[in-house]
Amino acid sequence: MKRLILPLALLLTIPFGVQFSSAHDGHGAGKLGVRIEELANSSRQWDGNKLPNYPDGQPQIKVLRITIPAGVTLPWHYHPVINAAVILDGTLELRLKNGITKRYKAGETLIEVVNTLHSGKALGSEDVRLIVFYAGENGQPTTVLKK
Repeated sequence: MKRLILPLALLLTIPFGVQFSSAHDGHGAGKLGVRIEELANSSRQWDGNKLPNYPDGQPQIKVLRITIPAGVTLPWHYHPVINAAVILDGTLELRLKNGITKRYKAGETLIEVVNTLHSGKALGSEDVRLIVFYAGENGQPTTVLKK
């Protein structure tokens, strides 16, 4: 599962914005005008807790483009796999059962909570569009609704 670290390293949250760096340019593309932006880099979920260890089985990466219509609140759910997202449009508010909330706007990244019940809402008049990258184990669900 350690092979999953590189894709996730591109997505993990940076609290103070985007960094441009040549540290990731091991292939010399910077000399060709290629620009690399580190969007996120963390070992913590958006609630501040540490990410869990990867499972030991066959890795499976899933990438989804999700659109949440303006004003829609998602049902309570949890993710049994590590995942991270990039907000393309709109403002997404995430809420834990204990009342803790966090808002993400277009251009921001987030590292989702794992095995923690939460909900999300598309705030304002604009749909929320996001790309979510899931790093789990073959056959493992990415989202489980509260029963």
